[in-house]
Amino acid sequence: MSGDCINGSAGPGTCVLDPAVLERLRSELDDDEGWRLFLSNFLAHLPRRIEKLQDGLAHADYEVSMDAVLSLKISCQMVGAERLAGLALLLQRSLSTPDGPDEPICVSPELEQLFAEIFAVAEQTALALGVRAAQEL
Repeated sequence: MSGDCINGSAGPGTCVLDPAVLERLRSELDDDEGWRLFLSNFLAHLPRRIEKLQDGLAHADYEVSMDAVLSLKISCQMVGAERLAGLALLLQRSLSTPDGPDEPICVSPELEQLFAEIFAVAEQTALALGVRAAQEL
């Protein structure tokens, strides 16, 4: 993580957004317009990813929940949304089924709390990323 980690309001010791990852992405894309489009797409799809995860958990659907959490984690890693990616990883590890992926998942109060934290940090991440993108115009 870079020294410029943007903490947002998630608390000390947490990195909501790592600008070094954004800069690496920008350099890999080698195109400012492509970089902005990538960020715009991430922000546009973030609410749907969160909604899909919420739906999967609400219906105790392992496949939907796992697909949603993996999509969230990977996309967050690509833009440097470190805190949100870390929470998605925790949720991924917490998804359990009694008898395999065809059975409903066990949605515990701890899992619900973790989703609530993901929801809150997603909002902070979107704000921080929006500010960062606006600064780069």
